[in-house]
Amino acid sequence: MALPNIFNKEVSDQIVERINKLTPQSQPLWGKMNVAQMLAHNNVTYRYVYEPEQFKKPNFLMAWVLKSFVKKTVVSEVPYAKNTQTGPDFIIKDERNFETEKNNLISFIKRVQSEGEKTFEQRESFSFGKLSAVEWNNMFYKHIDHHLTQFGV
Repeated sequence: MALPNIFNKEVSDQIVERINKLTPQSQPLWGKMNVAQMLAHNNVTYRYVYEPEQFKKPNFLMAWVLKSFVKKTVVSEVPYAKNTQTGPDFIIKDERNFETEKNNLISFIKRVQSEGEKTFEQRESFSFGKLSAVEWNNMFYKHIDHHLTQFGV
């Protein structure tokens, strides 16, 4: 079954509505991150797209490992399991500002939606090579949906 399309304004607006239900006091149903850390964690996906210079590109061997073993998990329609291991760039241990991270995430989601599917079709990803628009959608949607569900919204 296809995931909801994050490039569709109605779907992205629903995600933003869910984000806006979060408060600095929101508690996770599982996992170790607080709500601000979760928002920062989700922002990494979008920062890879729009701020790749902020990150170290994987070397040849790591790129091969990511494409061969991680890509399918990230871009498929299969939901993430709870407490799934994540990549080093996605581990947020320091305290973050809730409002800043929330506003950044909403801006990223709106930007992706406004740029549309055509912009992402066969676009090079930071870790997985070229992805189809469907793969980009799956990566964006299922990650944010997983973590919003983690926080009960």
